[in-house]
Amino acid sequence: MMKKLVSLMLVGAMALSLVACGSSTEESAESTTTETAEAEDTEEAAADTEEAAEAADVSEYAVAMITDYGDITDQSFNQTTYEACKAFCEEQGIDFKYYKPAGDSTAERVASVEQAIDEGFNVIVMPGYAFGGTLVEVAEAYEDIKFIALDVAAGDILEAGVAAAGETYDYNPANWNVEDYCHMDNVYCAIYQEEIPGYMAGYAAVKLGYKKLGFLGGMAVPAVIRYGFGFVQGADAAAAELGLSDVEINYAYGNQFYGDADITAAMDTWYKAGTEVVFACGGGIYTSAAEAAAKVDGKVIGVDVDQAGTIDSAYGEGMTVTSAMKGLYPTTYDTLTDVIVNGNWANYAGNITTLGLVSGDDPTANYVQIPMDTTQWNDGFTQDDYKALVADMFSGKVTVSNDIAAMPAVSAVKVNDLGNLK
Repeated sequence: MMKKLVSLMLVGAMALSLVACGSSTEESAESTTTETAEAEDTEEAAADTEEAAEAADVSEYAVAMITDYGDITDQSFNQTTYEACKAFCEEQGIDFKYYKPAGDSTAERVASVEQAIDEGFNVIVMPGYAFGGTLVEVAEAYEDIKFIALDVAAGDILEAGVAAAGETYDYNPANWNVEDYCHMDNVYCAIYQEEIPGYMAGYAAVKLGYKKLGFLGGMAVPAVIRYGFGFVQGADAAAAELGLSDVEINYAYGNQFYGDADITAAMDTWYKAGTEVVFACGGGIYTSAAEAAAKVDGKVIGVDVDQAGTIDSAYGEGMTVTSAMKGLYPTTYDTLTDVIVNGNWANYAGNITTLGLVSGDDPTANYVQIPMDTTQWNDGFTQDDYKALVADMFSGKVTVSNDIAAMPAVSAVKVNDLGNLK
């Protein structure tokens, strides 16, 4: 979409140049030649001036990224955001640096933001819900800085802001005004409909022939819950379509975003008891699911990005059935492009945008999807079947609830809700 917009702008500029440089057919050939040459010189000068202006505008910016509780090698949220920022800045010749806070606290994240600003960075990219409290503290204090927050929802900001105000938050964003607790004039937040790729992954797993499923979430934060509840809804829908009554889902949270011996031991129990595939949803917690799966030739489902290459290379070829993805890379890259190159910050400032399906015809164009290249398609669930599912979701024929108040009601699957493992 962005490329098309730029192309149309260039076509329009060329058309205007042609109109401005046209000469009358009643004038002499010599006059025409002279005016054409002068017009070409003028056009070239204007182009050079425009390019110089654009370069000057771009040169005013420097981009910093702050990691959350993870780092840029997490094969997930932080790494993907880092790679998008780095690629954009290298292509535009803009200074870029990432900062890893000293610890997992709002105070330490704020310290990293302030360090970046002190060092001259004026666009700060922050991935993850944990930055809600950071925004409350820094947005108003640094009104000249542009803050781009990925996966930071109204509830994340409100929870921190209300707590800072000494009030009690009821976890219903509709009852609160974000701007009462956080300065938003220089803030843009992008969030995702995680329930949709979660649904796709659960639907695909059952259609591909798996009946003993698991969901291992990181912490029970809204984004992870939406993934999980979507997964349950998708598995239930597929089981109902196939007339199955023996599909079962173990459902639990590790209460952390990394794997360890305790989580691996729990996954060992699941897989040894017959679980075939686990949707590992939450940063590095996938390592515990993959370690356990490798012992019994089990399978996993990745999250946020296409994790097939990472998981399969480390734990066994063919381990990753699919991945429930959200478009972190295009969100980061496209937003930076529109804000810095195109000068459209006014279209973003103060907004919290929910990203999901934007095409019913091209699944790869959507901000939420499963991978076309690495999903383990078979006769039970083909690429054409997936495209049909996306079309139905886009049209509204298939709907997915984003309600995270309680486990979704199911009709064809059994859900064993195990709560927190730790």
